[in-house]
Amino acid sequence: MPMDGLTLGFMARELKETLNGGKIEKVNQPEKDMLVLLIHAQGKNHKLLLSAAPSFARAHLTNASYQNPADAPMFCMLMRKHLQAGRITGLEQLGGDRVLKITVESKDELGDTAPRELYLELMGRHSNLTLVKDGRIIDAIRHVSGDMSRVRQALPGLPFVPPPAQDKIDPAELTEEALSDKLTALAGPLDKALAASIRGLSPVAAREIAFRATGMHRTDLADLNLASLAQVVCAFFRRLPEIAKPTAQMGPDGLMADVLPFPYLSLNPDLQKPCPTLSAALDAFYFGRDRRDRMNQKSQSLKRLIKTHLERDEKKLALQEEELTASAKMEEYRIAGELLTAQGYLVPRGAETIELPNFYDPQGGTMEIALDVALNPAQNAQKYFKRYRKARVAQDLAKEQKEKTLKEMALLEQALFDLEESETEQDMADVRKALEDGGIVKPAGAGKGGKKKPKQPESAPLRFEAPDGTEIIVGKNSAQNDRVTGSARGNDTWLHAKDMPGSHVIVKAEHPAPDTLGMALRLAAWYSRGKGAAVPVDYTLRKNVKKPGGSPAGFVIYTNQKTVMVSATEGEIAAMKRL
Repeated sequence: MPMDGLTLGFMARELKETLNGGKIEKVNQPEKDMLVLLIHAQGKNHKLLLSAAPSFARAHLTNASYQNPADAPMFCMLMRKHLQAGRITGLEQLGGDRVLKITVESKDELGDTAPRELYLELMGRHSNLTLVKDGRIIDAIRHVSGDMSRVRQALPGLPFVPPPAQDKIDPAELTEEALSDKLTALAGPLDKALAASIRGLSPVAAREIAFRATGMHRTDLADLNLASLAQVVCAFFRRLPEIAKPTAQMGPDGLMADVLPFPYLSLNPDLQKPCPTLSAALDAFYFGRDRRDRMNQKSQSLKRLIKTHLERDEKKLALQEEELTASAKMEEYRIAGELLTAQGYLVPRGAETIELPNFYDPQGGTMEIALDVALNPAQNAQKYFKRYRKARVAQDLAKEQKEKTLKEMALLEQALFDLEESETEQDMADVRKALEDGGIVKPAGAGKGGKKKPKQPESAPLRFEAPDGTEIIVGKNSAQNDRVTGSARGNDTWLHAKDMPGSHVIVKAEHPAPDTLGMALRLAAWYSRGKGAAVPVDYTLRKNVKKPGGSPAGFVIYTNQKTVMVSATEGEIAAMKRL
């Protein structure tokens, strides 16, 4: 569920309690639509994440680590100028809607202290983050020109105009009379009427309030006493701060499906789990989704390039298969030539075909041979030998080209899998490097202004802890697979999905316990092209795994393996302890 006004109200209260009076120590912009503020408050450092991403707009404290660009964007530099070293003096939700206002007291160039307001609007594709001073926009993370919106622009220097007020009641100003009047003018299901009457309610929240007010999952306004209903609903809104109890709504697959500011009586209580804070719940819910979405966007061009090369290779492979099929007749050419050489005296002058005894046939049969009437038997034999030599060269070339094509396709399929598993910029850089080494893409050039691009730090594999404390390491791409396998000890256990792109998995034990081996098998099955759906997984000792010289990244051969058919679900993988 997107962060609605009801949830934002709880978050605003949580953030105010934690951050009010805090000092902004650092400002970073890891993504084009995200700020992360390091704030020292109440003797601790806190990271406040403010995201204006269309699909994942939100505000909460985070423990996640985000990779910052080598050069800070201009918006980030401007935010540092105005916010860094400032103190948070106010934090509030505006009008019960999806707008968070953070007031920061900071010094200007002359050393005078003045307030700035940071407005985060959680409005889907219209989400924005705007810094305002004296009523005018200093800058916005997403510029909105007059061509984009005639109603409301967001450009430096323009007056800041708050989002248009909805014709709904601010929860802070909710009264029984006002709500009753609103509901009297409406008809239909109660939950839809509440969402149309009170600001900031998502459909899920409106259904919960309707259920709490009536005890039923679906009720029509016509069947209710509106005065009594308004009294119950208003009493519920007055109690909101008291019932805060952050909750994770789990799905049947064991994964977090939603975040609730308090337990919802209208939903299955067995699928609701308490969380320490609303920030912790939102951090867990959004981090993986946001990261996957951003990586998918960033990797689109590379994915298209890989798929284009794969399509070309598939066409080349089909042509090479045709050439191999055609060259299969070369033995017939050789035999025809030898039969004509040995038995040319049996060929009558001017014959177009001749049927000669085939002494190569174990059954003692004959072979019909087409002849060129302009040539004598010896010349016809030489013509067949020439065809044989040409077909043999074509076959050798087709075999060589087919082997090359198959290797390239394997590299591309592995790269496509690696790209889908990438979690960081370093992971994606590993994939591109493998394609560069394979001659698929050209090496990346210099950065802007001819500057040499900074070298990406080495990407890190996934690390898990088995129930008995044994470490399990999972490579996320070919480069990591090389490093993971290369650094393992000879008696460590090595696993890989059989005959498909996937991760090298290392268990730091020669004889892992059954539970530990089972966990490693599920990891190998999940982190493969089979995605855990009945995947055959091979496992052996690391000392039985060899990397042939000159082979591409991630390619190995191995012996003495055992094979197990394994299935794994995303819920099982998510429940495993990561280091």
